[in-house]
Amino acid sequence: MESMMIEMENLVKQFPHTNAAKKKTWKTAVAGISLSVRRGEVFGLLGPNGAGKTTIIRMLTMQTQPTSGMIRIDGQNLSRDGRSVKEQIGVVPQHVNFDQELTVWENMELHARLHHMGREERVARIGELLREMELTEVQNDNVRRLSGGMKRRLLIARALIHRPQVLFLDEPTVALDPQIRRHIWDLVREIAKSGVTVLLTTHYIEEAEALCDRVSIINKGELIDVQTPQAFCEVLGIYAVEWDEEDGHAYRFFHTREEARAHARHIEEVHGRVLLRPTNLEDVFIELTGRKEGL
Repeated sequence: MESMMIEMENLVKQFPHTNAAKKKTWKTAVAGISLSVRRGEVFGLLGPNGAGKTTIIRMLTMQTQPTSGMIRIDGQNLSRDGRSVKEQIGVVPQHVNFDQELTVWENMELHARLHHMGREERVARIGELLREMELTEVQNDNVRRLSGGMKRRLLIARALIHRPQVLFLDEPTVALDPQIRRHIWDLVREIAKSGVTVLLTTHYIEEAEALCDRVSIINKGELIDVQTPQAFCEVLGIYAVEWDEEDGHAYRFFHTREEARAHARHIEEVHGRVLLRPTNLEDVFIELTGRKEGL
């Protein structure tokens, strides 16, 4: 039997809401989601902005309480064993939340003290993480002077200070340029290789495709499906044929190259230019949600 690190059962989150008629009601951000994340895997929550991804992360990391449902991390129920679970998880928030008046080292030191680490252990662990994140040269610099990429790496280092078993990353590369984004991807891969279970949210489809062992597609607070990126594409068809028609862009998916080529030749005779390419997770996302957001 597979060992599950994170389990969610019928998770619901509702917020008070006043509608256009000024009537007080409830807005559902997460609508009965059930998911399990295997020990040691990189698992992605993929969806457009406003899909409910951050709300799920906030419930998993005890920053907000579910309206209903159950969460277990490493077999421990969050509602009962919250204090114990906190020692097993690290959190990288979407927005930078350092003490801007402190240096890189001082921010790390502060977080280590919060986890009751002794002086020798603190010094060794901070030094180790700053080397891994290539931040040693700026360890005495004020945090506000760091670049966006450096701040993101420092957030990851801080989350790993107490050697958590699970790392939560909320939109880890948002607003970063492509080169820095790929550097963060390399860091996430190395963290996963060390045995840490990683759950990340993203609206970048290429990020989910590059990093995740499995991906869940979330839309309007609901779970659409869970698969490996490859399995999603195989179900849809691994080859895509695209062309332009008078009323817009058209495409079809095929399970074999021969079928795709035959259709492409036919389309080329009728419409002219045609593109035959491998199916990707973006195609799956659009087919399942009807949305082309965050791409």
